[in-house]
Amino acid sequence: MKIIVPMAGRGSRLRPHSLTVPKPLIPVAGQPIVHRLVKDIAKVLKQPIEEIAFVLGDPAFFGDDVVDSLTVLAEDLGAKASIYRQDQPLGTGHAIMSAKPSLSGPAVIAYADTLIRADFELDPSADSVIWTKRVNNPEAYGVVKLDSNENIVELVEKPQSFVSDQAVIGIYYFKDVSVLKDKLQEVLDQNVMNGGEYQINDGIKRMMADGRIFKTGAVDEWMDCGNKTVTLETNSKMLAFLEVDKEEQLVDNSVVLENSTVIKPCFIGKGTVLRNTTIGPNVSIGTDCIIENSSVKNSLIQNQTTIINANLDEAMIGNHVKYNGEFTKISIGDYTTME
Repeated sequence: MKIIVPMAGRGSRLRPHSLTVPKPLIPVAGQPIVHRLVKDIAKVLKQPIEEIAFVLGDPAFFGDDVVDSLTVLAEDLGAKASIYRQDQPLGTGHAIMSAKPSLSGPAVIAYADTLIRADFELDPSADSVIWTKRVNNPEAYGVVKLDSNENIVELVEKPQSFVSDQAVIGIYYFKDVSVLKDKLQEVLDQNVMNGGEYQINDGIKRMMADGRIFKTGAVDEWMDCGNKTVTLETNSKMLAFLEVDKEEQLVDNSVVLENSTVIKPCFIGKGTVLRNTTIGPNVSIGTDCIIENSSVKNSLIQNQTTIINANLDEAMIGNHVKYNGEFTKISIGDYTTME
């Protein structure tokens, strides 16, 4: 099994946090988004992963440190890491085709701006599985249309009248991904574009037209990381799951607590010092931070940041920040100083 991860976008909706760190590497509950996504997919697949292909953007932004991080991620799962570059932002289909040499055999394609919780078996009768989540407002999403045999027969983008309530979340399984590759090559050769981009859906629709069987795989939770508000919500949900699962140590043994309280669930990284402070619930703090005389809840703070005299709720704070103040709903990027 292979996993293909297109992640070349700049993550503009998550600025300023994605100005210096690619969005898929922004930590949620103590781990980068893409790391959690790939690990969770591997759990669902329940079979060995031989290769993980990452499609990155401009090397000036997705540099050697990013490549090193992704290589370690793949190797920790016993897989080979393959790195590709998407030289132009020409859509989801173009991003997948940027990894053309890896498009063979069984594979999962997953876009790196979402997290999931799921537990299901892949349908052996299916040529492809499109992972979905039931939503209350399907008109805001791309949804699948099913026939009487529960096969997917159509993909409908933001339907004005009811088609189904199963929204496509951007994770796909292909029994042989080379079939999708061939169809996407046709899309590129014929210059079939939607919204000025080459889309994965155009390749999928051609597979459906050939009679390929598509099934749904329903996830229990679908958590977006597209902007600050939903990323904080996802951080809170993930912390709650991890607290119940007990799969990870959430508060590192090196954390210093001086007259301070941690209200679970929280993640606190190595070397962080808390003085006269209450943290939590639903807070993630990176490594080597100092927080003094403060109260922080429902927030996400990255690495090597100092916070003093703060009362924070729904705050997202980047790396190397110095913050001293009484503001609450804030969004601060890297290397910012507010005193």
